[in-house]
Amino acid sequence: MSNPYETERLVAEYLFFHYAGEDETSGGHPVPREALNFPVRVVAELVDPARGARTALDLGCAVGRSSFELARVARSVLGIDFSDAFVRSAEALKRDGHLACHVPVEGELTARFTARVPPDIDVTRVRFEAGDATALRPDIGKFDIVLAANLLCRLPEPSKFLQRLPELVAPGGQLLLATPFSWLSEHTVPEHWIGGRPATGPSREALWKALEPHFELQLAKDVPFLIREHSRKFQYGVSLGSRWIRRP
Repeated sequence: MSNPYETERLVAEYLFFHYAGEDETSGGHPVPREALNFPVRVVAELVDPARGARTALDLGCAVGRSSFELARVARSVLGIDFSDAFVRSAEALKRDGHLACHVPVEGELTARFTARVPPDIDVTRVRFEAGDATALRPDIGKFDIVLAANLLCRLPEPSKFLQRLPELVAPGGQLLLATPFSWLSEHTVPEHWIGGRPATGPSREALWKALEPHFELQLAKDVPFLIREHSRKFQYGVSLGSRWIRRP
């Protein structure tokens, strides 16, 4: 099966999701504004800047907005995504500061949209590469911040990802997770879900159980998000956001 995240349509959808302003996203319609700017808010609301950070890793970075936002608190940021098309788009934004695409309006009608990196972000702190969050290269190292936003329930074997996390987060470092637990068999067969089945119970409890041997929970909160499909259709979701501190 082909990867849908390599298509021009999905690249444009995520460029808009990551970089559109509030008025552009709403298009004047009565949308839930607390769900706008998710890639910015997931960093701002989950990171504890008082802990300090030299290095950050953004897993499932898509087209890079959260990676750029992490550059506000970390000196070096690595964004990794499974989609080559997403990574190429993020690299173009780093290089040029902007990237144009066409987003759906209705039917076959589209509108030109230009994604722009905020000019106050030091993009030289950020680099991108393609990779599999469940099979990262062994020499990737440890990081003071590891972010995985809306990634967990899109992995074929999320348990492999969770098992690698203690190696990725430096002692005392921050693990930032956000997930709506939208388990779908086309992404993850039910046997590999983290919770969400009668035999395993709710996903939150299953995720907490997997993380607690190596991490201490510091924050848990709802982080809503809104993805525009066309001018009058949106996906609304509520991710469970959490901040964990790596035990020594």
